[in-house]
Amino acid sequence: MYFQDLMLKLMKYWGDQGCVILEPYDVEVGAGTMSPHTFLKALGPEPWRTVYVEPSRRPDDGRYGDNPNRLYQHHQLQVILKPTPDNIQELYLNSLKAIGIDPQVHDIRFIEDNWESPTLGAWGLGWEVWIDAMEITQYTYFQQVGGINCELESGELTYGLERIALYLQEVDNVYDIMWNKDIKYGDIFKKAEFEHSTYSFETSDIDLLKTLFTQYETEANRILEETELVLPAYDYVLKCSHTFNLLDARGAISVSERTGYIQRVRNLARKVASAYVAQREAMNYPLIKEEV
Repeated sequence: MYFQDLMLKLMKYWGDQGCVILEPYDVEVGAGTMSPHTFLKALGPEPWRTVYVEPSRRPDDGRYGDNPNRLYQHHQLQVILKPTPDNIQELYLNSLKAIGIDPQVHDIRFIEDNWESPTLGAWGLGWEVWIDAMEITQYTYFQQVGGINCELESGELTYGLERIALYLQEVDNVYDIMWNKDIKYGDIFKKAEFEHSTYSFETSDIDLLKTLFTQYETEANRILEETELVLPAYDYVLKCSHTFNLLDARGAISVSERTGYIQRVRNLARKVASAYVAQREAMNYPLIKEEV
């Protein structure tokens, strides 16, 4: 199965389960969870179902395009089901069938692996899903986001698309994955992997990045203090997070400084989460539909 068909089949499957099919967010994120479609929508009492592919940047994982399975940027397919349906595991296993993986034939295991994001002030109870000894999905029940307890438990499924494609296409190198019948994954992304790795590890301007982090932090705080504009403030939280990751990859942050940077991002995320909850309450929770 081609990579593009893998994405389309999973989105079609979850769309048929009532999920809103959305596009990737247009600010750098390290994981699909960081998109406001998950981070913010997981808060409060409003129901929400969505599926989207999120290109996820992790500067420290870059390997110049030389490693067969470590990437600066990989693709996650993110599913949020809020509230969590009782049959979420059945829905997940059926999604594997939709991409040609028969749970009756393969060794599929759920291995306990609780999830935490220190920068987002978020955590959840969860499992890794392994198929024939390869991890392909993270499966989480959110308990807290932005330091706020979740009123409605959200079920999150995060598919590692590259890993699934490696498995389905029976290849060992991510750059050999066929995106479609003519184009390989490496044709699209290998040069980008080299350039972003070179920038992240060798040529980024450390002083500039530190200045940018402080400016992004200042602007996020200003927005939250002077306005009720939650989403623009959150964009700057994401920019802070990505800038921190660039500094970390560059080796520009000491162990003690690292803790401080994480705390600064977490404080911003908590402020945004609180502002969002208050905003939705003031709007009388428009996604809660009264039964007729």
